[in-house]
Amino acid sequence: MMKMNKKWVGAALAATILVGGAQLGTSSFVQARDASSSLVPVNTTLSSKYQIAPERLYYDSSTGYLQIDGQNAFKPKLQNGLFYANSGTIAEAAAKANKQEAMTFVLVHGSWADASFWDKTAAELRRKGHTVYAPEYAGHGKLYDPAVKHEDIVKSVTDYMASKNLKNIVLVGHSFGGTVIQKVAEQMPDRISRLVFFDAFVPLDGQSVSDQFPPELQKAFGQLAEASGNGTINLPYPIFREGFVNTASDSLAKSIYKNAKPEPATPLVQKLDLKKFYSLNIPKSYLYLNSDNVTPQGEKYGFHPAQSSHLDQFRLVVGEGDHMTTAYAQPGYLAQKLYEAARK
Repeated sequence: MMKMNKKWVGAALAATILVGGAQLGTSSFVQARDASSSLVPVNTTLSSKYQIAPERLYYDSSTGYLQIDGQNAFKPKLQNGLFYANSGTIAEAAAKANKQEAMTFVLVHGSWADASFWDKTAAELRRKGHTVYAPEYAGHGKLYDPAVKHEDIVKSVTDYMASKNLKNIVLVGHSFGGTVIQKVAEQMPDRISRLVFFDAFVPLDGQSVSDQFPPELQKAFGQLAEASGNGTINLPYPIFREGFVNTASDSLAKSIYKNAKPEPATPLVQKLDLKKFYSLNIPKSYLYLNSDNVTPQGEKYGFHPAQSSHLDQFRLVVGEGDHMTTAYAQPGYLAQKLYEAARK
C-alpha cells in the first residue's frame, strides 16, 4: 500500500528539527509575525488561497527547497522560526502544483442513487480539463427495475464503454459500484489505466456485498426486502440519515433521501466469482472519507481498512466527509480527492 503523504509528513517532522523549529503545517507556522512586508507566510497562503494542504508539503533541509507533492517548488526564507516567500513565487508554484494532467474518468454510482449523484463532481472534474462519463446502469434511474441482477448492471457499463470506445480510463466505483468495477475490469482490463474504489465494497472471491455487513444489518435488509413485496429495500430515514448523510444539514439530508428510490436487493446478495479480478495487475486506489457510517467504523466492517485491505497493494487517499454528502455539498473537494487517487 502506498502512503506517500505519510512519508512526506514524517520527513517534514524530521526537517523541523534540522532547521531549528521551522514547522510546516503547525500553528506556530500559521501565525505570521515580524515578516518583511514583501513576503507572505507560505503555509497559510498555500492552504487558504490555493487549497494546497500542509500534508502535500515537505521541506528538504539538504537543498533548502520546499517541495509540493514531492517536486521542488522554491526556496523559502526562514524568519523567526517561520517560512516566508514572495507572493508571486508562491502563486507560480501553486499554479504548477494544481495543474492537472487531463484524464478520462468513468464514474459508477452506488446503491440508493442514480447517475445524477455525480453531476456536480463531474462538472468540477471537467472544469479541471478532464473528460468525464457517468453512465446510468440497469435497474436504476430511468432504467429502474426491481428485478435487476448484478450481471445486468455490469453489462450496462461494459456496453456503454464499448459503444463510446473508451480507453485509458480511470474507472471509479462508489459504494456498491466497487463490485461493478471489479467485474467490468475482468471483462475490459486493457481499457483501464487505474481502478479507484471510493468508499466502496470490495468483496473477496465468492462473496456478496451483503457479506460485508454485520449479521444484524444483513438480517434487517433481508426483512425490508421481504416486506417490500417486490424485492427492494426502502431504508427508513433515520438509518439513511445516520449511515449515508450524517454530516449533511437537515435540509440537504432530506433532499438526498427524497430522491433515493428503493434499492433492488438481488444484486446486493449475489455471490460473485472474482477469481479473475484478483489475478489482474491493474493499478488500484482506495479513497476513504473518514465520516462514512454506512458500515460500522473499525477493523472488521469499516470501508477502511476492512474493504480496502482486500486490494492487497493500493494507493490510499484519505479525506473528510461521509458516504453521500460530499458529492452534493463539496464537489470540488471530492473532485480533487478523486484526482489524487487517479494520478499517475
